[in-house]
Amino acid sequence: MLLVAASPAVAQYGAPNGEWPSYGGDLGGTKYSGLDQIDATNFNDLEIAWRWRSADETLDLDALREIHEGLSILNMKVTPLMVGGVVYIVTPLRLAAALDAGTGDVRWTYDPDVVRGTRWAINGGGYGTRGLAYWTDGDQARIFYGTPDGYLLAVDAETGEPARGFGDNGSVDLGTGIPRNGRGTVDNQGHPWISINSPPIVAHDVVVTPMSISDQPIAREQAPGWVKGIDARTGDTKWTFRTVPQADDLGVDTWLNDSWRYSGGTNVWSAFSVDDELGTIYLPTGTPTNDYYGGHRLGDNLFAESLVALDIETGERIWHFQAVHHGVWDYDFPTHPNLVDLTVDGREIKALAQVSKQGYTYVFDRVTGEPVWPIEERAVETDTDLPGEVLSPTQPFPTRPPPFEDQGSSIEQLVDFTPEIRALAVEAVRNHRLGGLFSPPMLSVEGGLQGTIQRPAIGGGANWMGAAVDPETGILYVPSENAYSIMKYITPDAEGANLDLTQGGFNTPSLMPQGLPLFKPPYSRITAIDLNTGDHAWMQPNGDGNRFRNHPRLRDLNLPPLGGDGRGGPVLTKTLLVSALTAGGETNDDGPRLVARNKATGEIVGSVDLPGGAIGTPMTYLHDGRQFIALTVGGDVPELVAFALPE
Repeated sequence: MLLVAASPAVAQYGAPNGEWPSYGGDLGGTKYSGLDQIDATNFNDLEIAWRWRSADETLDLDALREIHEGLSILNMKVTPLMVGGVVYIVTPLRLAAALDAGTGDVRWTYDPDVVRGTRWAINGGGYGTRGLAYWTDGDQARIFYGTPDGYLLAVDAETGEPARGFGDNGSVDLGTGIPRNGRGTVDNQGHPWISINSPPIVAHDVVVTPMSISDQPIAREQAPGWVKGIDARTGDTKWTFRTVPQADDLGVDTWLNDSWRYSGGTNVWSAFSVDDELGTIYLPTGTPTNDYYGGHRLGDNLFAESLVALDIETGERIWHFQAVHHGVWDYDFPTHPNLVDLTVDGREIKALAQVSKQGYTYVFDRVTGEPVWPIEERAVETDTDLPGEVLSPTQPFPTRPPPFEDQGSSIEQLVDFTPEIRALAVEAVRNHRLGGLFSPPMLSVEGGLQGTIQRPAIGGGANWMGAAVDPETGILYVPSENAYSIMKYITPDAEGANLDLTQGGFNTPSLMPQGLPLFKPPYSRITAIDLNTGDHAWMQPNGDGNRFRNHPRLRDLNLPPLGGDGRGGPVLTKTLLVSALTAGGETNDDGPRLVARNKATGEIVGSVDLPGGAIGTPMTYLHDGRQFIALTVGGDVPELVAFALPE
C-alpha cells in the first residue's frame, strides 16, 4: 500500500490529491474537495457503486444485547477516510476496517474486543462513533480511534494489527492522570465517566483525542476533560492542557470557592481543527458538570464553553475566547471550527469560523485570537429561583455575522399558520417562562410555572454535523435546526447522591396538540454566510417538511417549504453543496435522499434516494479516475454506501 503524507501547504485548504485523509477532509476542517466530475448535470445519474455492512454483524449481537440494552441502535455516525486507494472506517462497536476504495472489498478488519467488557450506552439509546484519524511519516502508517471506555487505539494501516510500538500493544489509557476518572465505575445511567466517540486529529506527529465526560450524574464531582497530546509513534503523553484549571493555573480564579478541586466536564467531545503551518490546534470546549446547574461552581468557569488555541507540540496556550460565562444551558461548542483565509475590508486574515448551538458564528483571526468583527458583552437576565445559583450578568454577543438560527422565545415567534393554531400556541406557553437567548432556568412548580423554554434547544442550532467552508470563496455553509427544550429541575434525595443540589435535566415535549409545531418555520435550514463580509448569502429550508405539511390541520393550507428534514452534515465540491435529507425523494416520497445544491443560491439541483436514513456526514474522493461520494446509512446493521456515476 502506498503511504501518502499530506502536504502542509494544502492541508487546511481542502482535501488533497482527490483523497479524504482527515475527518473534515483536511486538518482545517473545511469539508471541501476540489473534485468536479459529479456536478449539477449528472448528479441525478448517481448509482450505488458499492455498499459495505458494518463488521459489527460478525459479532454475536443477540448475546451482546442481553448485556447491553443500548445495543438496539448501532449509530455509525462515521465519516470514513480515504488514503492511497483504501477507505478506512470504524464501527459503532469499535471494529476497524480497511476497504478497497473502488469496490468496497474488505482488506482487513480489526476487533479490539472492547465493547464486550464495557457497560456503555450513549444517550440511553445506542452505540455510536464518529470517526478515526490517519497518520504516516512515510515509513509507517497508522489509524487512531477511541473506545467507549476512554482508550486510544493505534492500528497498523497496512496490516490491521495493533501498532506494537504504541503504548501498551497499541493502546493508551487516556484516563491516566485525570482526577476522578471513574476507572472501574459507571454513572447512574450506565456510562463510563470517560469515553471517546469522536475522531482524533494528528499533526506534527502528535495525536489529540476528544473525550466525552458523562454529564448524567447527580453530583458535583466529576472527571475534568483535560486534553492530552500523545506522541504518534510511542503513545507517550507529551503534554496535558487542564481545561478545568488547577492551583495557580490561568483562570482558576473563575472557579469560586475552590470549585476547581472537584468540578469536571469542560471537555472537547466533538472534534478539533489544526493550522498545520502555524502548528496550532483549536479546542472547542464543553459545559462543566453538571450541564444545567452551576450553584456548586460559581464564577465564569474558564475554560468551559470556550475556543482555546494551543501549540500542538507543547500544549502551551496561545489564546482563548469564552462564548458562555457560567453555562447552564448546555451550549457547549458541538463541532470543530472551520479554517479559511479571508479578505475583510481589504485586510487579508487567516481566519477561524466556529458555529455554535446558540446559532451564532464566531469569527476570529486564528493567529491572534482577535475577533474579525466586534463581540459585545451585553447584560442578560439573571433572576433565577434555583437555590444557590448565581448567573453571569453579561454574555458575549457577536455583531456579525447575523444568527443562522432563531433565538429565544416570545409570543411573536409562535406559529401563526391560522388564527386557531396561533391561539393554541399562545395557550401552550402560558405556564412557561419566555425570554431571550440566555433566559434564566426556573424551577417547575406544581400548578404554576412549568420551566423555561430554551431556544435553540440543548442540541442546537448547529451540532456535531458542523459546517463546511469553501476556501475559494470564503462562504460558510451551516445546517441547523429550529427546536426548543424545556428545562426541568429536581432536588435529589440524599441517598444515591453525594451532593444536595438542584440538578437540571431537560425534555422536549410537544406542547402543541397532535404534534403541531410551536414556533414559526423553517424547522431546519441551511444558511450560506459570506465570511468576507459577515452577511448571509442565502438561507434555504432544509426539506419540504412533509411531516408537518401532511398534518390534518395543515395539509389544506398553501404553505411554503417548512424544513424539518434533518440537518445532515455538508460536504462541498468544486460546484456543489451535498447533504442528506430525511424525507422526500424522486421515487421514495417519504424516504431519505442525498441532495446537491447550487452553492451560489441554495437551489436543489440534484437528488438520489438513499437505502437508509443518513447517519454520518458524506465525504468524496477520486479513485482510478472515478469520483465517489460515500456516507453511512442506518438499518438493522448500518452500512457504508458509495455512489458514483455509471461506468
